Amino acid sequence: MALLVDTHRATTRIAQVAYPFLAEGGLGADGTYIGSDVFSGGSFVYDPWVLYQARVITNPNVLLAGVIGSGKSSTAKALITRSIALGHKAYVPCDPKGEWTQVAEAMGGTTIKLGPGLPARLNPLDGGRRPHAIASEEWDRIVWSRRRALLGTLAESTLGRPLAAIEHTALDLALETVSAQVDAPTIPDVVVALFTPDPDWAQRAGLTTSSLTNDGREVAHAIRRLVHGDLSGMFDGPSTTEFDPSAPMVSLDSSWIGSSGNDHALRLTLACASSWLEAAVADPAGGNRYIVYDEGWRVMRDPALLRRMQEQWKLSRAWGISNVLIVHRLSDLAAVGDLGSEARGLAEGLLADCSTRIMLRQESDQLARTASLLGLTDVEIATIAKLPKGRALWRLPNRSFVVQLVRHVREVELFDTDGRM
Repeated sequence: MALLVDTHRATTRIAQVAYPFLAEGGLGADGTYIGSDVFSGGSFVYDPWVLYQARVITNPNVLLAGVIGSGKSSTAKALITRSIALGHKAYVPCDPKGEWTQVAEAMGGTTIKLGPGLPARLNPLDGGRRPHAIASEEWDRIVWSRRRALLGTLAESTLGRPLAAIEHTALDLALETVSAQVDAPTIPDVVVALFTPDPDWAQRAGLTTSSLTNDGREVAHAIRRLVHGDLSGMFDGPSTTEFDPSAPMVSLDSSWIGSSGNDHALRLTLACASSWLEAAVADPAGGNRYIVYDEGWRVMRDPALLRRMQEQWKLSRAWGISNVLIVHRLSDLAAVGDLGSEARGLAEGLLADCSTRIMLRQESDQLARTASLLGLTDVEIATIAKLPKGRALWRLPNRSFVVQLVRHVREVELFDTDGRM
């Protein structure tokens, strides 16, 4: 006797339980081609600005993590270089291994090589070009605020502690003094003003020059490192080059510093270089731009620099930029300060402000920490543990994709990071 079953009608969302061959529809075709979606077999396309406009993601920032040899560098470079063809631009404020130099040159961009004894010099206190949409007085306030923030970052990073209230006052008065004297102040100007305060400015603050000198002495010695210390000749005078906003890509090659293993000097370099670039990226009319922080683990140990990076993360939507933070593993965040410390909170805040997380292969002892920080499912964690080279889990809010990077033969040569081995 035949088995009679009542007719049942259901949507594909329900029917996928009985018919498991349905796959995620992808993110659409508007954006940069990355590779193939492993589960659907279709092309995977990504653009943070398109997805933000579509409310798929809540911010355009990207975290990219993967162990050495997993294809992390190739994935980042493919995303950046292919986006340039769509009119996007890219800036690398600190390249500690010099890996982006040939990439920038191949894209028709420029590279500025920084290091002791090299001819290039940047004035991190440059005002930059005022955007047409910003009034002159407002722009002056923005420039002063950016200069003051940088000087505070440099001082706190070198001293290894937050500035005291009186030290903030000394630094404020020193910057106000030199800003009233010259249109384009330099760090040596500020150092001189800290060591020899102007009597008029001191009097306006109700202080004497002698007390102001004593109160700002440690700050002056901290910032002096960029004038007479191991970073002299790099940030201690007028810029010898100008930022070209029309260039598709600008990279600041700091491999002369990064190769020495001096992470503190590298962090100071990143702070200065970022400030120099900030005048360009702060222009909302500048188009869509990627800001790439390679070897992020080397610069995330400094609370002062983390605060500066967090501000840029928060302003990404207003400025039209996508910050790309590249690290080896998520446990790098755990190495930033003690549990409950300001540094740890800032580092995890950067992670929270990255709507897109690109996870390449992680070592087995890192999986639990990765799952905790990203809220990954058991299936996603199991996937990360066995990803082959060039394959990544792209995690967006409530959605994830396993994507195999597809490279052209020219890209294989250009992105190669094993050539020095």
